[in-house]
Amino acid sequence: MTSNGESREVLQIITSCNNVAPRKREKSSEMGALSREERRRRRRATQKYRTAHATRERIRVEAFNVAFAELRKLLPTLPPDKKLSKIEILRLAICYIAYLNHVLDA
Repeated sequence: MTSNGESREVLQIITSCNNVAPRKREKSSEMGALSREERRRRRRATQKYRTAHATRERIRVEAFNVAFAELRKLLPTLPPDKKLSKIEILRLAICYIAYLNHVLDA
C-alpha cells in the first residue's frame, strides 16, 4: 500500500506525461490540482466539446427560426408575402396583440 501523498505524486506524474501544454497551478494546499476555471477551459478546448456545442447551437437557431416562421403566419400584413426582419415580426406581433386586447375590451 502506498500512502495518500505517494499516490497523489504518482498521479501527478502520469497526468503530466499525457499533457503537452504547461498547466497553471492553483495556489492552494494542493499544488497539483487545477483550478475550476482551468479545468473548464481545457474541457472547452476539446474538439468533442466544440462539435457538441456547435450542434446544440444549430438546433437552437433552427428552433428559433421555426418559431418566428410560425409567428409570422399568424400576423396580418399587406402584402401577405412581405419579407420581415425578426425585429419587425416582434414589433408587429406586439401591435397586433395590443389591437386584439383593445377589441376584446370594447
